[in-house]
Amino acid sequence: MIVVVDTNVLVSSLLSAFGPPSRILDLLLTGDLQLAYDDRIRIEYQQVLARPRFGFDVNEIAEVLDYLFSNGVALTAHPLAVDLPDAFDAPFLEVAIELSVPLITGNMRHFPEAQCRGAIVFSPAEFLTWWAVRG
Repeated sequence: MIVVVDTNVLVSSLLSAFGPPSRILDLLLTGDLQLAYDDRIRIEYQQVLARPRFGFDVNEIAEVLDYLFSNGVALTAHPLAVDLPDAFDAPFLEVAIELSVPLITGNMRHFPEAQCRGAIVFSPAEFLTWWAVRG
């Protein structure tokens, strides 16, 4: 299954090996899920994960991202005129809508249903529950 993963989920998964975000990363790394992304998302991941405050090992992050990108689905999403609380979240919604795939985020309030044009937006815990039920 293809999914879009907000940067905050990826950061959380790397900060703690426990909890729903880390399980999402596990599913991506085992190939059960495939990451959908565009250049804007790729660049955001690279910039955010390189921030010194997180203390991530540069080589380990490069390996994880290389795997996710080489096994993911790259595309150029059509821009949408959406008024999200955080304009920087638009690429995630645009990719999810373009491919009609779920978007997983730790910031549900950044994706109000009225602005999401029918896209399915899950928190990591909600996604895992949905994933388990659909079996």
